Amino acid sequence: MRIPRPPLRRTWRPALVLPLFACLLCLPAPAFAQQTQAQPAQPQVPVLPPSNDTAAGTPVNPATGGPLDRKQPFHRMLISVKNNYYPPGNSMGITSQQLRTFTSRYTVPDCPTAWRVQMNTLQGGKQSGTDVIHVDNGKLAIFIIPTRGMGLLSVVRDNVRVGWDSPVKNIVNPIYMNLNNRGGLGWLDGFTEMMCRCGIEWNGHPGQDRFTDTTGAISTLDLTLHGRIANLPAQEVEFIALREPPYTLTIRGRVDEAMFHGPKLQLYSELSTEPGSNTFRIRDVIVNKAGQPQEFQMLYHSNFGPPILEEGAKFLAPVERITPFNDHAASGLDSYDTFEKPTPGYVEQVYCLKPKADANGRTLAVLRDKAGKRAVSIRYATAELPYLTLWKNTEALDDGYVTGLEPGTNFPNTRRVEREHNRVPILKPGGSYAMALEYGIHFGEAEVQPVVDEVARIQGDARPTIDQHPEKK
Repeated sequence: MRIPRPPLRRTWRPALVLPLFACLLCLPAPAFAQQTQAQPAQPQVPVLPPSNDTAAGTPVNPATGGPLDRKQPFHRMLISVKNNYYPPGNSMGITSQQLRTFTSRYTVPDCPTAWRVQMNTLQGGKQSGTDVIHVDNGKLAIFIIPTRGMGLLSVVRDNVRVGWDSPVKNIVNPIYMNLNNRGGLGWLDGFTEMMCRCGIEWNGHPGQDRFTDTTGAISTLDLTLHGRIANLPAQEVEFIALREPPYTLTIRGRVDEAMFHGPKLQLYSELSTEPGSNTFRIRDVIVNKAGQPQEFQMLYHSNFGPPILEEGAKFLAPVERITPFNDHAASGLDSYDTFEKPTPGYVEQVYCLKPKADANGRTLAVLRDKAGKRAVSIRYATAELPYLTLWKNTEALDDGYVTGLEPGTNFPNTRRVEREHNRVPILKPGGSYAMALEYGIHFGEAEVQPVVDEVARIQGDARPTIDQHPEKK
């Protein structure tokens, strides 16, 4: 579209051209990759058309000048490597904030619950350049970090923050990370999220593994803690809001973990929620873009501290088998599901669980406070995530008082050990693997008790098998 230059004698009025310039700055979203050969199967992700709404203003149809079709989803690209797009700073009267902020009032005026989505870029210290997307659905405020593998910083409900207080106070930009620090424990230099993914090529404890190098010889590879995905920035990020019930809000992103003579994996991530809901969903698809089979691993490191975690708080999940990760964890088997108060010098305890599912193949894991007034739940399918790890780290508050509920494709042993136990899945060339989780934030006995009852209903009368000793490694 050619924009006529205003006569020099007239005053430039940004407010009149704001909708037009905002339309020109909106770039179409790249289509998601075809999800072929997915195991287990999952529904296709619809490709939503881009909207021509202004970032702040009345929706306008550029063809007619009239109102935009209210049934057409609102769609805005936030970050795009493919199109070399990133919301700019102040330009021609359009501010960066106007291109990064979206509200129900202007984008989905029929929605009965007010919501807001905003992207900010942090400055100062090791967080300089880190993007954070704030999704406020009217009940939950969810903070997504596209710069750190689409992880979740925290969730806030009724001014109560759900997450944990890490000694790492910056939301660290990956450019400041060295995963090889401290014998492969460098991942901990940026560990602050409520949920961070561990994978994709590998996860678990540091250790050596064997691989075939470029000459065809068998060589060794030093694997660092929990892989690379949490320290890789997203390539493409987009926001979509449905204009019809249930008015779903969705943030989609793509993160690439690829190299020459190495893995060529892509993560397609989607976080969605409905206005006014106390739940949100994560749906991930891993795609092997290589011309040969590729191993992968994924673990959802979901971390919670006070106020839900406290002395007497309980872990609840229907399980078939409980195995201590090491001899130290074995010493605490009798109270593996109960948490201590903050204890200086506490040595972490880890338990490897085989979840039990209901008739539909679904299960859940719950952390509940002592009084039963607050809880967080994670629901998922055991066919997609067949293993659950419980990480207990009730150290002093200043050192990181936290527990982790970690559904995954494997346990957090180094990859070599997991392969020996047939817990490292393989993707065919062009193949994909889908996983979905639903997180719930439950406040009040009326919300907490139903999830507690759901755990009991799935467990039934069956008692879990409890191994007194760790698995052989």
